[in-house]
Amino acid sequence: MEKLPLSKRRRQEKLLAYLNENPFATDRELAEHFSVSVQTIRLDRLALDIPQVRERVKNMAQNAYAKVKSLEAKEVVGELIDLRLNQNGISLLEIDETMVLEKKQIARGHYLFAQANSLAVALIDAPVVLTGSARVRYKRPVKLGERVIAKGVVKVQRGNTYLISVYSSVGKDLVFRGQFIVTVPKQGVDDN
Repeated sequence: MEKLPLSKRRRQEKLLAYLNENPFATDRELAEHFSVSVQTIRLDRLALDIPQVRERVKNMAQNAYAKVKSLEAKEVVGELIDLRLNQNGISLLEIDETMVLEKKQIARGHYLFAQANSLAVALIDAPVVLTGSARVRYKRPVKLGERVIAKGVVKVQRGNTYLISVYSSVGKDLVFRGQFIVTVPKQGVDDN
C-alpha cells in the first residue's frame, strides 16, 4: 500500500512538531523525512518563519551559555544548545579535520568524552563542579564531517553529588554513552 503525501497544511504542522524534537535537522534531512524536495522544505520554513539550522542553533546556544555557571564558554567542548540546570541539556559537536586520526579519518575518542563531560559539568547549577568518575562506552567510530549530538540528563542527586547520563548520537546511531558522577565541593575551591 502506497503512502499518500501530506497536505501542505498538515506537512507544515508536522514540520513544526518534528523541529521541536529535532532542532538540528538540516533541510536535506527534513526533505528525506517528509519525502519532499529541499526547496519544498525551504518554502515551508519561510512560510512558518523558521530560520535555517545555523540560525536555530545559534539562538539556542546563546540562551544556553547564559545559564552556565561552572564553565566558561571556551571551556565547553562542542556547542551548548539547550540547558535546563540540574535537569537536562544538549550539546552539538561538528567533527573537523583537527579532531580525527589522520589515516582513518575517525574522531579521536577524547573529543567525544570531552563533549559529554563538559555537558555533564555544565548541567549543574554551581560555580565549581568536579568530575568524580566516569563510565563510558564507545558504540561506533565517528567520521570526519559528522555531527555529534549529546543529550545529558541528571538522573540522581544526593546532597552535593549528581549522577548524569549522556547519550551521544550521529543521526539515529548511538555512538557514545557515558555515566558521570560529578560533585559540588562543600568548601569553595581556592583561586590560588
